[in-house]
Amino acid sequence: MTNTTNSGNLDASAGGEPGTVLMVAQAFKETHTVREIADAMARGADRAGFPAEIVLGADGGNDFVQVLDIDSLICDEILVTGPLKTPVSIAVPWLEPGVAALESSLVCGLALISPEERNPAKTTTRGLGEAVTAIAELGAHTILVGLGGSATMDGGTGMASAWGWRFEDEDGYPIPEGGGHLGRLARIVSATKPDVELVGIADVQNCLFGPSGARVYARQKGADPETEDILDGGLMRLAEVLNESGPGGLAHVEGAGAAGGLGFGLMAFGGAKIIRGAEWVLERVGFDGLLARARAVLVAEAGFDRTSGMGKLSGEVLARALSAGVPVGLVAPTASQVPAGVAVETGGGFWDLEEVALRTESLLNELLRLPQG
Repeated sequence: MTNTTNSGNLDASAGGEPGTVLMVAQAFKETHTVREIADAMARGADRAGFPAEIVLGADGGNDFVQVLDIDSLICDEILVTGPLKTPVSIAVPWLEPGVAALESSLVCGLALISPEERNPAKTTTRGLGEAVTAIAELGAHTILVGLGGSATMDGGTGMASAWGWRFEDEDGYPIPEGGGHLGRLARIVSATKPDVELVGIADVQNCLFGPSGARVYARQKGADPETEDILDGGLMRLAEVLNESGPGGLAHVEGAGAAGGLGFGLMAFGGAKIIRGAEWVLERVGFDGLLARARAVLVAEAGFDRTSGMGKLSGEVLARALSAGVPVGLVAPTASQVPAGVAVETGGGFWDLEEVALRTESLLNELLRLPQG
């Protein structure tokens, strides 16, 4: 028996069979959705003959809204500015009266731009600001903003511009939107944000700038080495002008560098608090309760590397399983710097959904040493 569970309807004290395999599915970025991966893992578990409980997982990035059980929630459709200033339509789910969820990757994400057009020096988070305004006008008092999967590195300045903030050069002219122009920033004219509480759900723990800052993900967004340096310098300049770069300043808060510095922007311009997405999602799905009765844990991710241990869901799941002494495996087309004690199914290249199912089946047989008969 395979049960698929998500954060919208899980009771951690019920459901599932004792000794089931706990499997955490995640979207394969720009390839397969979290639900598609969950279905493929379920097929693999069924073939291997193991009862499984499958959790739909995200850490604030891609498919964050999907793991909130969007199909069972009331949603509103709104139209906002995309990362290249073309309109995009997004669904806004209401988790409860007055509390809405917003996924930055659906507003200013990589999936909205072809690989040839990606350039974080030009892309903007303006649509995120428009979305917050629209959701507040619909009656929200709190908005959870999933951070991750963005095509932007503007530090949230595009978002703030939608609220009336001005970012000027030394001659008093507005600088163009996009992270590539922040190095010219000389002064900031503040405005009032919408009357709503903002909570950033961060997929990483990176600070704003420097070697461990938002620049770690600049190449994924289409930046070359020279542009990466320009973007990092621009984010540093933004923090300097805001006087938030000193010890203990917002630029050094964990998650400030999430979504190309959007975490910083939410704090600086929107008064938001930032929380770790992996921990928030795992608590919402009752992961620790499921882990306590699991015979093994499997997690799927398109690519596992050093950044996976910087606050992302996969790293957190593996760490908790290892700490609990539960056999744990990773299903990932590419994998590097995997923690010791984790069994891995990898091999590179593109995996279709049947490959995901086959790899899940194989890893379960290896992990639990299924007798062959």
